Amino acid sequence: MNEVKIPKRVTTALVNSFAAGVVPRIGLEHIAVGRKYEVESILRELENVADGGAAFKLITGRYGSGKSFLLQMIRNYAMDRGFVVADGDLSPERRLTGAKGQGLATYRELMINLSTRTRPDGGALESMLQKWISNLQQQVMEENNVSPDDPSIGIEVQRRIHAVTAEMEGWVHGFDFAKVLSAYWQGIRLNEDTLKQSALRWLRGEYQTRTEARRELNVSVIIDDDGWYDYMKLWAEFAARIGYKGLLLFVDEGVNLYKISNSVSRQSNYEKLLTIFNDTMQGKAGHLGVFVGGTPQFVEDPRRGLYSYEALRSRLAESRFGSSGTKNFAGPVIRLEMLSHEEILLMLHKLQDIHCQHYKYESVLEQHQLVAFMQTAVSRLGADELLTPREVVRDFVDLLNTLHFNEELTFDGLLGELAAAPAPVYAGHVDRNDPDMIIHPGSSAASGGNRSAAAQRGPAATSAPDEVDDFLAEFDL
Repeated sequence: MNEVKIPKRVTTALVNSFAAGVVPRIGLEHIAVGRKYEVESILRELENVADGGAAFKLITGRYGSGKSFLLQMIRNYAMDRGFVVADGDLSPERRLTGAKGQGLATYRELMINLSTRTRPDGGALESMLQKWISNLQQQVMEENNVSPDDPSIGIEVQRRIHAVTAEMEGWVHGFDFAKVLSAYWQGIRLNEDTLKQSALRWLRGEYQTRTEARRELNVSVIIDDDGWYDYMKLWAEFAARIGYKGLLLFVDEGVNLYKISNSVSRQSNYEKLLTIFNDTMQGKAGHLGVFVGGTPQFVEDPRRGLYSYEALRSRLAESRFGSSGTKNFAGPVIRLEMLSHEEILLMLHKLQDIHCQHYKYESVLEQHQLVAFMQTAVSRLGADELLTPREVVRDFVDLLNTLHFNEELTFDGLLGELAAAPAPVYAGHVDRNDPDMIIHPGSSAASGGNRSAAAQRGPAATSAPDEVDDFLAEFDL
């Protein structure tokens, strides 16, 4: 059993999520394998964001290949390192823009899921503002050696708030954004909860009309479908000014843009995506990272995908140097290859350890049985390239659950004749500490080294010992 003790709430989230075929919000570091170079590429982008730059990455892969897993893992890593993060899935009701407010719906979803290290499950907007103002009050008291009841504190805090917001007034919508932040402070200072809640409503994009906003906050604009992305740029700058490293947006299920039947509406969404791409790549945004997940069809379909919009195709398509099978992780698109069989085998080991910890029993499956399970999965799916982590994980957790809750059943009985057949003699093992097999998000994003054979994931690629090659070869794996 794995010596690393995982909290019960984490193992519960992992077991339940994987059994349902969805990505858990916590504990991903305990199951992650592969993707080392993809992760390092993204970590380099996070360094740029922390230094005041911007980043855009489009992560593509077929359903179940690990897009959502990778996005969620980077989200958790970034949040723990001082970034503000927000994530949301696109849907028919949430797009980048739309005639029925679908763009604003996406903004609201992102604001609901706004998270920080101290508020990892969303709803961090108010806690961010409270922490900022509390820090300003503490600084004033320490620098001026005054008590919390001193009336001069409010005046000095107001001055410092204005110093932060004044820098943002030159941005698009910056004046009204700064005005609402000041209104929030006034609500706290004057103990007017209605004013404070009105400011929060405006910042969350919940006002329906300008008239209502003017009456309650004395501002002439509201966050709407056309301008919501401009406010995300303001949030990124604001986050950096109050002590965070920047704002990262994780937008998954980009395929829902591809599914838009109306060509004009679809092109409008692609045009919005082009605006975001240009802003981040050309330096028009600061302290902002945008990561979009979608299927290869969403990107490459020349009729309805992003490639149907020439301006995006010319920016996202691989160059002639990258079309021969080489990998370029510095570009705007990260194309997820299937995990190698060695990586999947390592993942099964990790899953079994987690399942054993969760239900408090000793491991009963041996190495050859895990490989037999892999062979069954490959045979059932019909082709090696169709083997996805989601399908393997869901089936394996279901197998472990069935064995655990039905003691009369056996592994051989569940897998049938294939698993019951004698396994080849195997003296080696998968190195579960191989640095090329495991994601290390905490490693330096700038670390050098050539890409390993397993990372290339070619037909014969492997980073496991030679004995594993021979062992897997006997199973046609």
